[in-house]
Amino acid sequence: MAAVSRLWVAVAIAGLAATTSVPRGWYWAAAEARAGNPNHMEVEASASTQAPIRGGSLVATMRSEPRTFNPHAGRDFASTLAIGLTQARLVRINRATQQLEPWLAESYICTPDALACTLKLRANVVFSDGAAFTSADVLFSFQAAYDEKTGSPLADALVVGGKPLAVTAPDAKTIAITFPSPYGPGLRLLDALPILPKHKLEAALKSGTLRQQWGPATPPADIVGLGPFVLQAYQPGQRLVFARNAKYWRKDAAGAPLPYLDRLTLEITPDQNAELLRLQSGQADLTQSEVRPDDYAALKREAAAGKLRLADAGVAFDADAFWFNLKPGAKAHDGRPWLARVELRRAVSHAVNRRAFADEVFLGAAEPQWGPITPANKAWSAPDGAIEREAYDTGRARVLLAGLGLRDANGDGMLEDTAGAPVRFSLITQKGNTALEKGAAFVRDELKKVGLTVDVVPLEVGALVDRMTKGDYDALYFRFLTSDSDPATSMDFWLSSGGAHVWNMDQAVPATPWEKQIDTLMGQMAADRNPSRRRQLFLEVQKVLSQNLPIVYFAVPRVYVATSTRVTGVVPSPFRPNVLWNADAIGVAR
Repeated sequence: MAAVSRLWVAVAIAGLAATTSVPRGWYWAAAEARAGNPNHMEVEASASTQAPIRGGSLVATMRSEPRTFNPHAGRDFASTLAIGLTQARLVRINRATQQLEPWLAESYICTPDALACTLKLRANVVFSDGAAFTSADVLFSFQAAYDEKTGSPLADALVVGGKPLAVTAPDAKTIAITFPSPYGPGLRLLDALPILPKHKLEAALKSGTLRQQWGPATPPADIVGLGPFVLQAYQPGQRLVFARNAKYWRKDAAGAPLPYLDRLTLEITPDQNAELLRLQSGQADLTQSEVRPDDYAALKREAAAGKLRLADAGVAFDADAFWFNLKPGAKAHDGRPWLARVELRRAVSHAVNRRAFADEVFLGAAEPQWGPITPANKAWSAPDGAIEREAYDTGRARVLLAGLGLRDANGDGMLEDTAGAPVRFSLITQKGNTALEKGAAFVRDELKKVGLTVDVVPLEVGALVDRMTKGDYDALYFRFLTSDSDPATSMDFWLSSGGAHVWNMDQAVPATPWEKQIDTLMGQMAADRNPSRRRQLFLEVQKVLSQNLPIVYFAVPRVYVATSTRVTGVVPSPFRPNVLWNADAIGVAR
């Protein structure tokens, strides 16, 4: 769920160094840097339209509301999107190329052992309220992330070997970072840390109330940042309106200030059918979710007629996931100890026909999947035959269930436990997300064939996340969103102590020997700088995960992105947000 630490939760949980291919066609990477422009960064633009005009507005939809505008208070997708529009980082991972790019830091250099790095900050950068940006803001942002009273969800992504980075400021425009031990991904972990204004939030940090700052009820003018937009208005249940940050530091290849847009509106549209209608009718220019397979044919026809644009961003980096609550002593286990057994998880994996799942849930625009690392992540996915992959075998599923003492005692086709109680559990998923609702229903129907009764419970995303974080559930079917391809930047998912180790979060000590083994392997993998050794260590991690199946995957879809013909500058990414990750370079066509 990193992704923020790297797993996002909500429309899936807040990093998986491979490069993902970017569909070209009507996309291209634009011009060379203009000499002498210290704030220049390359800007992607659309090849099939003219460059964006200065000004104008676009409307996007998103299906959930932000829980906060404070990166230290939450990591749901809607909050992370809003924070990404209003804040900026020292360096960023380009979501289309997966390459590290200088951002608020105009340059950086590291020692040969990569244990110490010096970053030079851009000159003449100011926050949206006009206050100067200096190294003091960077020190403050690290302090906020590491503060125990704050309990920031970013902390997990900013530690190496369980220890924080040592961060100092030799002067107002220089930051020196020392890693506590060798770390394979290097500065990629800084993509997790938005740089916040010390002058606005220092008092809250000192008083221990930082986590309560910048909630949904905060007046928009009080939210200050270094991002391309400022929050202008928030109407709960309806929309968020972002206005151009006139003091934003970034410029395009011609030296013109970014962002191009004057205004960006995010319309809160929980229902995907309503999202589609808004896009087709021209009420929305883009959505925050990829195109559903059910809608692809209709949108392709409209794209062929020139009414909108449709792009294939490739196979997704993330697949929807199924897992049981494995927290020892969980209320869910009362009278049902079989809920925590690996034999049940293996039975589920055998009982679901993955090819049929891909064909029915995603209309064939998907491939069977057996683990969290999909084929899109070429550098880290396990090759064929390297990890255990349960074949579709309902007979084997029944044998495993019988081994747990679960049998059809009354001949009705459904299983009972040794006390004669029905073998039944609830499966929570996200209400309004078609793929998740259809996927949960498919799993329910498949498990019924082997005698398991499953009650699918769709919940609004906020309620779902609350149930998940409290451990108040039997099983969940949900989506994780990663923001980086290197698994070592998602340690909060892999480590037993992690806040995104969803089946049993925040363990004081590993609850099982296999989780302890993964902790050890991931620690070694993250500390190694040799690519081949890192790959081998992570392959061992995937093997252990496949043997114990705390989380089960069924299919990974392709990602299609649709926008109106008004939108230009888009470089679609298989990572969410598929379009607005690059919001400052997006505009309205001439």
